[in-house]
Amino acid sequence: MPVKLLMPLLGEAVTDATVTKWLKSPGDKVEEYEPVLEVNTDKVDTEIPSPTSGVILAEYAKEGEVIKVGTLLAWIGQPGEAIPQEGAPAGAAPVSAFAQPTVGTTAHQPPPPQAPSPQPAPTRELGFISPVVAKIAAEQNVELSKVPGTGMGGRITKKDIEKYLEARSQAPTTAPQAAPVTPPAPASTAAAPSASTLTGTYTVRPQTPIRKAIAEHMVLSEHVAPHVSTIMEVDMSCVLDHRAANKEAFADQGVNLTYTAYFVLASVAALKAYPLVNSSWSEEGVRVFDAINIGMAVSMGEDGLIVPVIRGADNLSLLGSARVVNDLSNRARAHKLQPDEVRGGTFTITNHGVTGSLFATPIINQPQCAILGVGAIQKRAVVITDANLGDMISIRPMMYLSLTFDHRIIDGAIADYFLAKLVESLRDWA
Repeated sequence: MPVKLLMPLLGEAVTDATVTKWLKSPGDKVEEYEPVLEVNTDKVDTEIPSPTSGVILAEYAKEGEVIKVGTLLAWIGQPGEAIPQEGAPAGAAPVSAFAQPTVGTTAHQPPPPQAPSPQPAPTRELGFISPVVAKIAAEQNVELSKVPGTGMGGRITKKDIEKYLEARSQAPTTAPQAAPVTPPAPASTAAAPSASTLTGTYTVRPQTPIRKAIAEHMVLSEHVAPHVSTIMEVDMSCVLDHRAANKEAFADQGVNLTYTAYFVLASVAALKAYPLVNSSWSEEGVRVFDAINIGMAVSMGEDGLIVPVIRGADNLSLLGSARVVNDLSNRARAHKLQPDEVRGGTFTITNHGVTGSLFATPIINQPQCAILGVGAIQKRAVVITDANLGDMISIRPMMYLSLTFDHRIIDGAIADYFLAKLVESLRDWA
């Protein structure tokens, strides 16, 4: 009897996933627990195994399609077995099916073709709708599919909906029906050129699920949170000395003592001193979290960026922090993280200095309220004060740290105090 392959629950808060690649086609043999397809959720790729041995009878999802948990993905059975009709999703037909061989008079014959039922006209894809636009639409009873969008990719902006409301208010009330709305010309071709205005040849790279997720997350963050950044510098002499003295001992225990482990513990000290930075915005109030779960941005090259989470970072020693950093970063680059390992962060660190960048103003990793940017260590001549010798010039390993924060939650003074505490923890490391 055929067996269903359903979209499994991949994590506590995971509700859907994107089908990225089918590893088997209808008619292919498959063993129990052998991967059948790959899905992506929160930039984590996961293989979905077969629940039984047999052949793929039918597949119900296309590559690139978003599938809800519990949705039928495929039927797996033996050649010649019929697919139970009651098990198929309502109104759904397989994307591709195994052509069953004809054996005498007992072979299952495909049902005669039926005339397709009329389908409703496809609705317009609205894309990202900002909270401001959504609020205006709800208050003014506006059907957003009727509003022409002039933003990037046809996105509806605040000006678009205001223009639509103005046109609606000026429309004659005696008219039997509203005149069709003509999409306006782009507001500024210089600011947002269309493809037809671009010159020269080019190659289109299809957007990957990871790149789409990054783009949506970054645009959302910039729209919902007022970003402000503060920057300080820190003398890393103590950290460098401590790392040089302990790197070999850590290596004997199979741990690479990276600078990130120091940044994690320094962030923990600052978050304990100023817990408001370990929070998230909500309409009911600011949610200040008890647990300190620190996200650590890891580059996967052209595949994008992913942020695995160090849970319970406040309970880790330097050795424990370094061990977790090693494990998560290695598995992130190998695409072996689990969906739950990129969820639940309360604060994020991004070390852009690994490529030589001195300082940057990162985008907040929503729904958190702050992100720490770590620059490159650079030897510079600085003025230091000695109790006996007074002011003098010395060459020190200096680093810029930037804190980008949500100004709805954190004011400049708190941000400065927090970053100063973090700088103090690194400067006075012992």
